[in-house]
Amino acid sequence: MSTLSSIERIWFIVNLIPKGNVLPYGVVADFAGLPGRARYVSRALKLAPQNLTLPWHRVINSQGKISFANNTDAFQTQQQLLRLDGIEVNAGKISLSQYQWKPDIATLVMTLPF
Repeated sequence: MSTLSSIERIWFIVNLIPKGNVLPYGVVADFAGLPGRARYVSRALKLAPQNLTLPWHRVINSQGKISFANNTDAFQTQQQLLRLDGIEVNAGKISLSQYQWKPDIATLVMTLPF
């Protein structure tokens, strides 16, 4: 049995998202063993200590959009970080068919400590 908390499992999954890829909040929750807890992923990211340096910007909503309101500093920061990762962002939207991370499930299961 894992000793990682549900928040730590979310952080673990977010840390696995490779540069150039994104995951919707709900998929992060699913991979962390927390189906239906997409909003909890958002909370877990807000609670992450700054020294953890998670690639939080690679987590987007299920429509492939940045969840922050347009023209906010957070929106601009996430958009810039995604573009630095090589992800095309058009008006806050990212193509999930092109950029969603689709790990080999067998490899993912072998990587997870929970």
